[in-house]
Amino acid sequence: MAKKEAPKSVAQNKKAYHDYFVEETFEAGLELFGTEVKSIRAGKVNLKDSWCHIKNGEIFANGMHISPYEQGNIFNRDPMRPKRLLMHKREINRLFGLTKQQGYAIIPLSVYFVNGRAKLQIGLCKGKKLYDKREDAARKAAARDIERTMKG
Repeated sequence: MAKKEAPKSVAQNKKAYHDYFVEETFEAGLELFGTEVKSIRAGKVNLKDSWCHIKNGEIFANGMHISPYEQGNIFNRDPMRPKRLLMHKREINRLFGLTKQQGYAIIPLSVYFVNGRAKLQIGLCKGKKLYDKREDAARKAAARDIERTMKG
């Protein structure tokens, strides 16, 4: 029996948790080329300003920057090209309906490997207002202060 591997996280989109309320998360496979996988394994991926959109029943991740692989020469692809995500059709249709009706956005949250395959965790997110961001920051600062006083 094969041993279960824990997912090896490569990149996180911390800005997404600051800017959005994450209502629900999904796991999607990434359609990548060989040199892109090697760059991701080296940790050269940036999710900061990325988002997903649905077109013709397919879901794509835009703004996800995968740096060119150094030994890749002619096989390197455009670092900012839209990457197709691999999900079930019913999940894509459900996400499409929610984003069109209720004003949700689909935001990539993290990239990780499961059994040697690159996966992208995407979130169904609703935007935060400025006062929500301030309230959230104040709550985190208070928790940090309590933790410091408990240690020291």
